[in-house]
Amino acid sequence: MLNLWDPHAGLAVGVILATAFLLGMVHGITPDEHTWPITFSYAIGSYSTRKGIIAGLTFSAAFTLQRAIASELAYLAFDRWFTMGSVVDYVVYLIVGLVMIWAARYILRGQHWHLFRWGHRDHDERDPRVQDPRWWMPLIHGFIAGWGFGAFAVIIYTVLAPSMPSAWVAWVPGFLFGLGTTAIQAAAGGLFGWVSRHLGLTTAQVRQVSLKTAGNTLNWGGVIFVLAGLFGLAFPQLAGFQIDTGIKVHNLHDLGIAFVLVMVTVLFIGVGTLVRETRRVGRENARGTHAPQAPATHARVSH
Repeated sequence: MLNLWDPHAGLAVGVILATAFLLGMVHGITPDEHTWPITFSYAIGSYSTRKGIIAGLTFSAAFTLQRAIASELAYLAFDRWFTMGSVVDYVVYLIVGLVMIWAARYILRGQHWHLFRWGHRDHDERDPRVQDPRWWMPLIHGFIAGWGFGAFAVIIYTVLAPSMPSAWVAWVPGFLFGLGTTAIQAAAGGLFGWVSRHLGLTTAQVRQVSLKTAGNTLNWGGVIFVLAGLFGLAFPQLAGFQIDTGIKVHNLHDLGIAFVLVMVTVLFIGVGTLVRETRRVGRENARGTHAPQAPATHARVSH
């Protein structure tokens, strides 16, 4: 019988593979700091259902590659390094946060970045010079974020991968775990992209709101990730706090700094920015202050 909570060593190969894939799906569904903030940012910034799915697939493809590599390394007895756990996780937070800030600066190219506030603009407030993220940006995030640790990674690296019959197939559990995550992240990316296309705004306004949301989420989420990484490295015992919910599902059983990162980045920063920017543009429309840049901007976004 499959045991997604506490699988043991010595399982049959078929059970190992099924467990890995289903764990990946659970990983994609539950609040996870290594996937949700990045998927939300790039998918909402795509302002398209199709592009949102592509963003989720792109991120997850790199994540899958990393998990396959790590699974193979774990089989080859490198698992002691992998199971350093929280220390590696805090370093990953730090690196991921810096990459998020870099991506935000690319998207919000018309804004001068300061540590605690966005500075003055060189252009009209109603026409921010935002630009679409490059297609390869989620790849970078996915590969880096994949090195983060948690209960899922520990199961893959210490139970499932070492139980494979040979080094030739030891990468498969990590690969299937990534595919399970990919299935969910692609769907989530499509959903976030769909949301951005159904804001009741014109085409130009949807792009403006979506990219501003993506930029803010990456920027301030990145700052929080960096601070969390530094705090964890400096005060590991404090950063390692856990609240036991009693729910026998990984990512929902022990809530700690990872859960805080997800909630703050996605809900407070991401969704908060989306709601705030949508309302701001709606007020401008009501006052008639949004000057159209081209006749095409009057057309409603097609559903």
